[in-house]
Amino acid sequence: MKKTLNWLFDYPNLKLYQYEEAFKFSLDSILLAEFADIKKNDNKILDLCTGNGVIPTILAWRTNKNIIGIELQKSIYDLAVLSLKVNKLEDKIDYICDDINNVNKYFKEESFDVILCNPPYFPYYDEDHVNKNDLKKIARHEIFIDLKSLLEIASKMLHSKGRFYLVHIPERLDEILYLAHQFRLVAKEIQFIYSKEDKNATIVLIKFIKDGRFGVKIRPSINIEGLKTYQNIFRKD
Repeated sequence: MKKTLNWLFDYPNLKLYQYEEAFKFSLDSILLAEFADIKKNDNKILDLCTGNGVIPTILAWRTNKNIIGIELQKSIYDLAVLSLKVNKLEDKIDYICDDINNVNKYFKEESFDVILCNPPYFPYYDEDHVNKNDLKKIARHEIFIDLKSLLEIASKMLHSKGRFYLVHIPERLDEILYLAHQFRLVAKEIQFIYSKEDKNATIVLIKFIKDGRFGVKIRPSINIEGLKTYQNIFRKD
């Protein structure tokens, strides 16, 4: 597959390797990286299903923190490693190539302050309903990790009061909230994203706190149609 090196939207001097035909980073990952509120005392940050490293790259650019990304697909992991070098972020980001179901092979439970994830969005039923390209199929469909298992992993790896940031499709919001409660993850902020006026929301971003108190804030909706930058899109003046 042919690799291309592309600018990471309008982030100064940041570039990412992608596969021209098979795998490109999504806007969802950029929005999730911007949505995450990284605090001064957050020292251990984990990005699950990291892909080619969009989220760690933006977080490393935005903050002084060290970030760990874990990606199952070796060919996509290789893109993240190449991007790491071209952006000279080797001292701030580490990547692991493995199934996120094996994350406890590398870290103790309850050891992270912040976890993020842009996971596969769609349930897997059979081969007739999925993309024929393996890279896209695994990235988009719950073949190796389903929603319930993802939330369980995030909860296990977060310490109490740690934060989990998730991007997903609004159609599964009720399922997400129902399952999250089973694993002590309490939704604290929900952000809907619209791509066109007078259309349904296309993206939902959720901030969870492990063992948090009940009470959720629905943030003002954002329409991204025509936006020329996503930097600081969620920041208040």
